[in-house]
Amino acid sequence: GGSYFLSHLVGAAKARELYFMADVITGKEAAALGIVNRSVPAEDLAQAAAELARRLAGLPTVAIGHMKKNLNTADHGSLSDVLDSEAIHMIRTMMTEDHKAASQAFVDKRAPVFQGR
Repeated sequence: GGSYFLSHLVGAAKARELYFMADVITGKEAAALGIVNRSVPAEDLAQAAAELARRLAGLPTVAIGHMKKNLNTADHGSLSDVLDSEAIHMIRTMMTEDHKAASQAFVDKRAPVFQGR
């Protein structure tokens, strides 16, 4: 599926160039093309990965799951499909304990702690 995804990420012409020429590109070049989200020096990789994992682990899992569904719908659905999906998932998210915790944390001016409920 690489040719499909790369063509969608960088466009048909650049995908052909990357495949045909097989040039090695740097992390910075990959980030500039949108092939990767970010690039860090090799010596900083473990620390950067650990920090990203910590940030992801601290997010509200139910809300993240709904966001993933919305983004997947956006890949293949119409604007109407996406708006419907977002409305449904927003309502479901607002019914969670995590939403209540986030609202209270906002009022208390502190970071929320999410439980995945």
